[in-house]
Amino acid sequence: MPDQFRITLAQLNPVVGDLSGNAAKAMVAHRQAAIDKADLLALPEMFLTGYQTQDLILKPAFQADAAAQLAQLAKECAAGPAMVIGGPLNDNGLLYNAYFLLQDGKINVVARKHHLPNEDVFDEHRLFESGPISGPFNVNGVRIGAPVCEDAWHSDVAETMAETGAEILLIPNGSPYRRNKHDLRVGLMVSRVIETGLPLVYLNMVGGQDDQVFDGATFVLNASGDLAVQMPVFEENITTVEFGRDKDGWQAVQGARDLHANEWEQDYRCMVMALRDYMAKTGFEKVLLGLSGGIDSAIVATIAVDALGPQNVRCVMLPSEYTSQESLDDASSVAKALGCELNTVSIATGRAAITETLAPLFDGMKVDVTEENIQSRLRGLLLMAMSNKFGAMLLTTGNKSEVAVGYATIYGDMAGGFNPIKDLYKTRVFETCRWRNKNHFDWMMGPAGQVVSPNIIDKPPTAELRDNQKDSDSLPEYPVLDDILEALIDHDKSVAEVVAMGHDRAIVKRVENLIHISEHKRFQSAPGTRLTLKAFWLDRRYPIVNRWRDGT
Repeated sequence: MPDQFRITLAQLNPVVGDLSGNAAKAMVAHRQAAIDKADLLALPEMFLTGYQTQDLILKPAFQADAAAQLAQLAKECAAGPAMVIGGPLNDNGLLYNAYFLLQDGKINVVARKHHLPNEDVFDEHRLFESGPISGPFNVNGVRIGAPVCEDAWHSDVAETMAETGAEILLIPNGSPYRRNKHDLRVGLMVSRVIETGLPLVYLNMVGGQDDQVFDGATFVLNASGDLAVQMPVFEENITTVEFGRDKDGWQAVQGARDLHANEWEQDYRCMVMALRDYMAKTGFEKVLLGLSGGIDSAIVATIAVDALGPQNVRCVMLPSEYTSQESLDDASSVAKALGCELNTVSIATGRAAITETLAPLFDGMKVDVTEENIQSRLRGLLLMAMSNKFGAMLLTTGNKSEVAVGYATIYGDMAGGFNPIKDLYKTRVFETCRWRNKNHFDWMMGPAGQVVSPNIIDKPPTAELRDNQKDSDSLPEYPVLDDILEALIDHDKSVAEVVAMGHDRAIVKRVENLIHISEHKRFQSAPGTRLTLKAFWLDRRYPIVNRWRDGT
C-alpha cells in the first residue's frame, strides 16, 4: 500500500465549445503534473466542453465531437499521471454529466452525476439524466471517490463512496460566484468531511461565461476539518497537493493558503473578469460607452479600463442643451484619470431633425417622456454607429436599481452588448466607487488613485433629459428604493413584510408595479455580471405578461 499520493489540481479557465483548446489546456496541466511527479491530475466538472453549455450540449454533433476529443485526450496523456476530467457522456441515447478517469491511453472509469441542480442559474434536469451513485476508482492503489459538484451538497453520495472504500474525496465543480458563497461551500464540505471521516478536495473552475463567473477558490480539507490548502480566487492556478498515509488514514500536507479578499474586492474583481473574459471569448478587443458625467458610466468606464487597459476603451460624451457644464467637466475628469480617449458628439442637430420630422404628428400634443426618450435613443443610435464603425463593443451602464424599475430607455441607454453593473444596486455603485478610489491591485490594468471624483459620487443623480431633472423626481431616494428592491427581489418578501420593515405601503406597491411592468425591458437587455442569488436572467425568470399583484 502506498504511503504517499500526489494530486495536481488544475483550476483553469475553459471556453464553452472550444473542445480542442480545452483539451490543450488539460495537457499543459498534465505536463506540469508529470514534472511534479503527481499520481493524478484533476480538472473540474465539464471542463472539456466548458460550462455552462446550456442547450448546446443537446446537439448530437457536439456530443460526438466531445467524445472524439476525449478519446484523443486519453491517448495523449497515456504516459505520465492519470487524468480525471469532466465532460458529457451519451450512453445509449441517455446524456449524463460525467467525470472520466483517463489511464493507460483509454477511458478506464466513468462516474455519472447523481444530483442534478435545478435552481438558480442551473437547469440540469432539462439537459441530463441522473446517474447512479458511483463507487470509488483506483489510482496507483488509492481509492478516490468523486462526487460531482451538486453531489457533494447532499450527504448520500459521499457517504456511499466512503462506505464502498473511498479514501480521499475529490469533488470537481463548476460553481459560479455569488457574493459570500465561499463560506457556504466550506461549511458544506466540512459537513461531508465530518460525516465520512475522509480528507476532501474541492476543485472549482475559474473564468467568465456569459453572465456567470467561476471564481476558483479551490481548497483541501483534512479529515479533521482543518484547511490544508487554499488556492486563489479569480486566477488560473495549478497546484500539486501531497497526501501522506498514517495510522489514521490519508492526510494532506499543509500547503499554500491564499488569503481571500472581502466582498467588495471580490465583487469588483468578478465584474472585471466577467468583462475581460466576455470580450476575449467573443473575439472583441475594444469597447466604447457613453460617459455622461454620472456615477454609473464612471464606474463602468473604470471597470472597462481595469479589464482591458485604457488603450482599448473609448468614452463618448453626447451632450444636449440639458447637459450641465458640471457633467461635461465630470466626464472629462474620469476619462483623464483613467487615461482613455474621450470624444464629444453633440446630439443637438440630430434631435432638431427628429423633432422636425415628428412635428406634424405631434402638433398640439404636450411635451412628455416621449421627447426625453428621443434623446436617449438618439444617443443609442450614435453609439451603435460608432460601435459598428470602430469594431468596439458598446457597454451599457444601467445599475440593478434602474434595471429593476425600468428607469432606462429601451433601444436607448439600454443598447449595448454587455453590462458589468447589471447586478449592482445603486447604493452599492456609490460604495464601489469609493472602494476603487482607495484600492488598487496588480490584476487591475487601470491606474491607482482617485479615478471617480468625489463630485460625481456626491451629486444628486440625474438623467439630464429636461431642466433641473433629478432621479428622485420619479423614484424614491436610492437608499429607500434599494431596501425595497432587495426585499422584493432578492428575498421574495411580500408587500406586507416590506411595509412591516418600515416602508410606506403606497411606495412599496408602486415599486412592485414598476418591477412587473419592466419585465419586457429586462427580457431584451444586455447580459451582465452575476453577483447575487437573484440576478436578472437565469436566476429570476418571470413572465412578461403578468397581471398578478401582491394584495397583502
